[in-house]
Amino acid sequence: MFFERHGGGERAMLVHLEGQAPDVREDPDEFLELARSAGADVVTMVRVPRHQPTARFLIGSGKVDEIREQVHAEAVELVIFNHTLTPSQERNLEKVFECRVLDRTGLILDIFAQRARTHEGKLQVELAQLEHMSTRLVRGWTHLERQKGGIGLRGPGETQLETDRRLLRVRIRQIKQRLEKVRSQRELARRGRQRAEVPVVSLVGYTNAGKSTLFNSLTTAEVYAADQLFATLDPTLRRLEFADVGPVILADTVGFIRHLPHKLVEAFRATLEESSNADLLLHVIDAHEPERDLQIEQVYAVLREIGAESLPTLEVYNKIDLLPDFTPQIQRDDQGKPVRVWLSAREGKGLDLLQQAISELLGEDLFIGTLCLPQRLGRLRAQLFAQGAVQGESHDEEGAILLQVRLPRADLNRLLSRDGWEPQAFIAQHTLQ
Repeated sequence: MFFERHGGGERAMLVHLEGQAPDVREDPDEFLELARSAGADVVTMVRVPRHQPTARFLIGSGKVDEIREQVHAEAVELVIFNHTLTPSQERNLEKVFECRVLDRTGLILDIFAQRARTHEGKLQVELAQLEHMSTRLVRGWTHLERQKGGIGLRGPGETQLETDRRLLRVRIRQIKQRLEKVRSQRELARRGRQRAEVPVVSLVGYTNAGKSTLFNSLTTAEVYAADQLFATLDPTLRRLEFADVGPVILADTVGFIRHLPHKLVEAFRATLEESSNADLLLHVIDAHEPERDLQIEQVYAVLREIGAESLPTLEVYNKIDLLPDFTPQIQRDDQGKPVRVWLSAREGKGLDLLQQAISELLGEDLFIGTLCLPQRLGRLRAQLFAQGAVQGESHDEEGAILLQVRLPRADLNRLLSRDGWEPQAFIAQHTLQ
């Protein structure tokens, strides 16, 4: 696509509106981090007191003139607004400023484009960019609102704008078909894990809360982790062993952010389904963040959007090394179930408590007791030992094997069903005759 827009650059001015309602208010500090994460060289941030946006410029015309003078004086190449701009507002502001203008959604899309590493991630970013671009095509082709003419150019009767819209629709459809194939492959892998009864634990949370650092600490993986927003875009899965649970799949996913554009959520649907189909969500929270309560609300808002709000969730308060005199701990509800773990992923403090909490939540349905097996069931005995479920062994007066076992009830049922025994009758008696 060829747009007659200013080329832009990295020397940027940030524009932030203040005095808006809490439900649409943005965080200026987070805005600054977003711009830096995108690689912008921030010259200054202009704070504009504005309760009601204007249709033409979003901000008042007097403030527009003031910013234009500052743009020229500071040789600014890019003006970024911490709010969503309409296509006409972008066009009007670029005419006045004589430089590239970007809104919050465009900035996040640019960061996503830089971070995507896998083929799937790049497809998802391109889909989000194209759908965002499709609403802004008219701004680039106002000088071509006519049909092509001349020898060899007659025929289709399309304006340049119509041609580009058609090409965009074709490309968007192709990407969606490819992502649907990826989604089907993920679904097959997910069904395989379900058949093997391997639980999935998914890390979710606000961007830069420390999910990837925690993932690396738990798995000894080398997922890219940095003190910047959206360091992780592509989902990463690792297999772990947990006490009383056995193998567990741990998934690291993309971080959430306040007012995450809906098109991004749609584009990353295949990735976010790792969270919506998990057996347990680890909601990683930056314990040192002053606005952590607002970030928590935003994470739950996105979880509701992807249909994961009702899944079992364990809150993980990370970065306690930045809090004075705070030690790792597990907080429990009235029934004694873990609901909150405080730790430091960077320093490795409290990871054992997190593993204990995960084991308790995933291993709730445990069979703990003594099995009395006749000698002819030596194969079942060997299978129980192979799973690490036997905690003690002895024999009764008649020579039967007494095993003190601890394992998930589903695993015990599967072992018994494989040999043709009735699991429920056996579990009730705790004895095989």
